[in-house]
Amino acid sequence: MHRRNFIRLAGGGTIAAATAGTLAACGAVGSHYPAEAVEAWKGPVGETDPRRRAVAYAITAPNPHNLQPWLADLREEGVITLRTDRERVLPHTDPWGRQILIGHGAFLELLVMALAQQGMGCEVQLWPQGALPLALREWDDRPVARIRLQPGGQPDPLFAQVLLRRTPKSDFDTTRPVAPELLARLLASAPASGQTPLRVGGTVAADQLPALRTLCWESAQVELLTPRTMMESIHLTRVGPSEILRHRDGISINTPFVRAVAALGLFDRSAPPAEGSAAYKSAMGRFEGHSRTAMGFVWITGANTRSDQVQAGRAYVRLQLQATALGVGMHPMSQALQEFAEMAPHCERAHQLVLGQPAPRTSHDATVQMLCRMGYPPDMAPATPRRPLARFVRT
Repeated sequence: MHRRNFIRLAGGGTIAAATAGTLAACGAVGSHYPAEAVEAWKGPVGETDPRRRAVAYAITAPNPHNLQPWLADLREEGVITLRTDRERVLPHTDPWGRQILIGHGAFLELLVMALAQQGMGCEVQLWPQGALPLALREWDDRPVARIRLQPGGQPDPLFAQVLLRRTPKSDFDTTRPVAPELLARLLASAPASGQTPLRVGGTVAADQLPALRTLCWESAQVELLTPRTMMESIHLTRVGPSEILRHRDGISINTPFVRAVAALGLFDRSAPPAEGSAAYKSAMGRFEGHSRTAMGFVWITGANTRSDQVQAGRAYVRLQLQATALGVGMHPMSQALQEFAEMAPHCERAHQLVLGQPAPRTSHDATVQMLCRMGYPPDMAPATPRRPLARFVRT
């Protein structure tokens, strides 16, 4: 967008006139997503193959920037081989691929649960051909996990929440505290499958919340004000029904105002929003609101090997499923844990606040893998778009 045009449009009284006709041209003014874009949340309709049915549930897993970076190789009979889509990574905000692999862990946990729901057990082998290297540019097609099906799966009570799980990206109700008893019930559900030791913790204590809220807000500002990390998000932003339906991934926006701005050709994706512009203020306000209204925090800690990262994702999705069952919102605010250079002071602060020790120096040092805010959103969060099942499956 031409910055002066956007500022005039957003700040002047002509916005109503400028957008009225445009909104009519956009069709319905609602902010819901196209039904086809969120059809995955109905479950595996019409699928009869047990492995494809399991993958259909697993693709609803939470993952960074909604990249959906998973590939399920079904070419070996009785086996699901989980690989990474190397085109779907975040080299600027997640330069080591740690968050991407946490997303793989969430996928893996839902996959195992969906198989168990069909009466099938499985043997999960992480990194059967060795772990992916640290540098994203050196990633190859080696599998994250090999899942061999076997009889005897026992349904998991949390499976009932899989298609109901949502990530609330709105301010929480500050008049509704999260009870310590609810936090304890949430944390009790957390152990991940597998052998890697992880720890979960959290707080709703009034004297601990301010420092964590400030950490979230200050680290979010770093991500928003670092041009290359902000542009990574802008390039993954999908505006309006047609874009959302075409991509069915990334950061979906379907609000009437943004749709109108995009239709007028004023939604720029070539540069970060100018300081002081409406887009700048909107982004800052949204993250400040998310941070300041956190009514509790939950975290996952452990070592930082590739296996630990995957297991952290398994633990995380179980926490979120339990949060769904308990009726409380849980939303990652993990900007402070990102490994790009400008974030280093905040990463250090996060580890001091949560673990009382410095940020990790080696893969075996204690690491905060996830940091999430908790609270009660004013409305039910929408289901986020997912690509068609066929895009994830190799046969």
